[in-house]
Amino acid sequence: MTTCEYANIIIDISHEKVDRPFQYRIPEALKDKIHVGSCVEIPFGKGNTLRKGYVMELTDEAQWEVDKIKFINGISEETVSAREISLELAAWMKDHYGSTMSAALKTVLPAAKKQKQQVHKFVSLNIPVREATEEYYECVRKKQKARERILKELLDNPEDKVPYELITSKLNVTAATLKSLHDKGIIKITQEEYYRKPEAFESSRYGAKVLSEEQQNIVDTIRKDYDEGIRDTYLIHGITGSGKTEVYIALIDDVIKRGKQAIVLIPEIALTYQTLMRFYRHFGDRVSVVNSSMSPGEKFDQMERARTGDIDIIIGPRSALFTPFPNTGIIIIDEEHESTYKSETMPKYHSRETAIELAKLLPDGAAVVLGSATPSLESYYRASTGEYHLFELNRRLTGGTLPSVDIADLRQELREGNRSIFSRRLKELMDDRLSKGEQTMLFINRRGYAGFVSCRACGHVFKCPHCDVSLSEHRGGRLVCHYCGYEEPATKICPECGSKYVSGFRAGTQQIEDEVKKIWPAARVLRMDADTTRAKGSYDKILSAFANKEADVLVGTQMIVKGHDFPDVTLVGILAADMSLYASDYRASERTFQLLTQAAGRAGRGEKPGNVVIQTYQPEHYSVVTAARQDFKAFYEEEIAYRDLLRYPPISHMMSVQIASRDEEEGMAFANRLRALMERCRIPNAVFIGPALAAIGKINDVYRMAIYVKLDDYNGLIQLKNQVERYVKDLEAQGHLRTINVQFDFDPVNGY
Repeated sequence: MTTCEYANIIIDISHEKVDRPFQYRIPEALKDKIHVGSCVEIPFGKGNTLRKGYVMELTDEAQWEVDKIKFINGISEETVSAREISLELAAWMKDHYGSTMSAALKTVLPAAKKQKQQVHKFVSLNIPVREATEEYYECVRKKQKARERILKELLDNPEDKVPYELITSKLNVTAATLKSLHDKGIIKITQEEYYRKPEAFESSRYGAKVLSEEQQNIVDTIRKDYDEGIRDTYLIHGITGSGKTEVYIALIDDVIKRGKQAIVLIPEIALTYQTLMRFYRHFGDRVSVVNSSMSPGEKFDQMERARTGDIDIIIGPRSALFTPFPNTGIIIIDEEHESTYKSETMPKYHSRETAIELAKLLPDGAAVVLGSATPSLESYYRASTGEYHLFELNRRLTGGTLPSVDIADLRQELREGNRSIFSRRLKELMDDRLSKGEQTMLFINRRGYAGFVSCRACGHVFKCPHCDVSLSEHRGGRLVCHYCGYEEPATKICPECGSKYVSGFRAGTQQIEDEVKKIWPAARVLRMDADTTRAKGSYDKILSAFANKEADVLVGTQMIVKGHDFPDVTLVGILAADMSLYASDYRASERTFQLLTQAAGRAGRGEKPGNVVIQTYQPEHYSVVTAARQDFKAFYEEEIAYRDLLRYPPISHMMSVQIASRDEEEGMAFANRLRALMERCRIPNAVFIGPALAAIGKINDVYRMAIYVKLDDYNGLIQLKNQVERYVKDLEAQGHLRTINVQFDFDPVNGY
């Protein structure tokens, strides 16, 4: 494949010191086997330890004296080769988000470790039926029961191959018996390789649905652009229930007819079941899925199926973006506003920006389609400035109207003597729905049996000794830290003042479930939160049970309000609606609006009209008022004015330089040095904030501090990042910084 003498290789070690290519000689025997992207084994360091690396470049120019350049040891059989596009994308991510090249490569090469191919074994007759019949009667005469059972099964189906597992389990035959029949030449044991397929759905192809005028306009516009060689980014702003998925399916249909493939990103596993069902019904088994609950073997097989053309569509969370399709034609990001599209580990990439970059790198380019009922301010701002093409879907496909929304003021409820979790309006509507046999969803933006536990006498809050967060009360008398897993038994006596007035702020899913059962004992209740969905398949199990009307009420955290479609849900109760407003995060209002709108959109999706009750202590807040009206534009106008005033994204860009240190003083002193270093770069209009302790100042006994830099020009932030990286690298080379870690987050989505 190459006649080049040398390969420049990036070593598979996530450390800044080795985050550059090293040159190796290519042995004669490997010259026709090595290409850009090959995973190779190379001797590294003084001890010539064998390491893995990826070939970044092939060249005839030696960078050192030839006799000092080591030879490549061989091609790694364990790892899948990187494609050139993946290498380019990894280099872009390293530069754009701050990371080592090795960490970026690990991100873009999902399931890179080869897994053993799965095989099905089959048993069939290896002799004519007449001889097999004689053999059968011989076994009967000798009372060889196991052999008799095998031969009877094979004689009943002489043309068929019988699965090996069927014979060993159902017929209760040992492997030794099968081996002896095989050795005598009476039976044949054959093997067939197969791919692990994570979901087994019906694969009958449904005809395409007839699209509405609004939907058809989107499909026609994108198709026309595609015909003209235009590969744009499109934002579909469609109210809940307006049929965005049908538009995606029509667009994918068109791309597949062109011989290309489609990547569909969804925000989390909770969406997989219903989304997959729609795609499977239309495309059959040309669709597959990846998600975090799959085994490494299942993930590897889906990547192989994509690479070899066994599937045309992959659906999954952000890692599915890196599926090695030979010719990706479209990338769809559904619910594009979701924070899970931003990685929280290095490189801290955003799926939206990375998808747009990947689309540019592909030989023929790809269209990028973003969809949401509540677009992120970034996407809507770019659409309003013409950077993205904006489409609107304003009509519910069912012909149903948006639900009617009541805002219940919890302050008023308390003044009038109602101390229950449920407002009177929500109770009244739940009575009505339960009597009619209709379904209700109760959503709370919390987890666990209670929020924090405190002493009502002195105000002492029970905190984790290793993290700067309060402990949460769980069933079984446990106080648990959701950051490091620390646990301690709950106590009824305050350790500070000795009072007995210790209790939890009870606002968890378990508490709501208990309360529902207490008020409506006949109601069948399902609960869906982080605790009930740990086991593999538990999402699908709970959702399908609710879809099959095996429960009247579904209680859950935000995972129940995203994209699910239950025609019999006619009431949604949003409890503690304003919890997310209290987060110390400039996106708090946006998050609250999105959650409330998404939750309200679950009601009345079928023929029956729906009701929503939003319970809040801040009924006048603009994010609550506009969510109740499902008025995104009014919310956007108000929120973008605040962002403009304070120069927050999307008006300006922001970089968070995150410092973690075992020693608080040492960490803060170093953070101050970094700020001074960046200020010396004299980037015009850069605004520096901090350093200060992060919102959670300590996790697992590690202190965390941050410096924020605001700047309109993203490239200016990259310049500052590069300066800090060089400084850190120099200090590490001198043996300093053993206890300090520095990371970067551009346009942060989640607080630090």
